[in-house]
Amino acid sequence: MTINSCISIIMGSHSDYETLKSAEDILIEFTIPYEIQVMSAHRTPELMYEFAKSAREKGIKIIIAGAGGAAHLPGMVSALTTLPVLAVPIQSKALNGMDSLLSIVQMPGGIPTATFAIGNAGATNAALFALQILSLENKDLEQSLALWRKKRAQLALDGNKIVQEKISSSVFKHQL
Repeated sequence: MTINSCISIIMGSHSDYETLKSAEDILIEFTIPYEIQVMSAHRTPELMYEFAKSAREKGIKIIIAGAGGAAHLPGMVSALTTLPVLAVPIQSKALNGMDSLLSIVQMPGGIPTATFAIGNAGATNAALFALQILSLENKDLEQSLALWRKKRAQLALDGNKIVQEKISSSVFKHQL
C-alpha cells in the first residue's frame, strides 16, 4: 500500500508517550509513515509555533496531539494550522484526565480540534480516525481498515464462544 502522506504525533511531555504509543502502534500496523516528537505549548512555545506553521509544507496531513493537565498543545496547534488536529487527553494523576479532556474539548467556535477519549483508547481511536481520513483518497487503505474491523469483530465473536462454553459447563444456569 502506498501512502504519500505523513501523520505527526506530538505530545507535551515524554511521559505522554506511554499513552500515545497506542496511536503509534496502529500506524506501524498499517505501515503509515509518521513522525513523533515532544513539544510543549508552555515550555517550548517557539518549537510548537514553528512546527504548526510549517507542518503542511513538510508533508504532514494530520496531527495527533496528546496533552495532559492544562492540555493547551492540541488547541494551540489547531489555532496555528488548518490541518486536522486530533487531540488525545492524557490521564493525569490529579484529576484522572478530566482536566485535560475539558481543556481540549472546550475550544472556541472557529478553531476545531477533534477530541477523543482519555488515555489509550483515545490514542488508538485518534490513529484509526486519521487512517479513515487518509482512506478517503486511498482505496487500499480503505480495504485494510475494513479487514481490520472484520478481524476485530471476529475476536469479539470468539470471545462470546468462550463465555458460552464456560456458562454451559457451569452448575448454575440462568434461564430467561
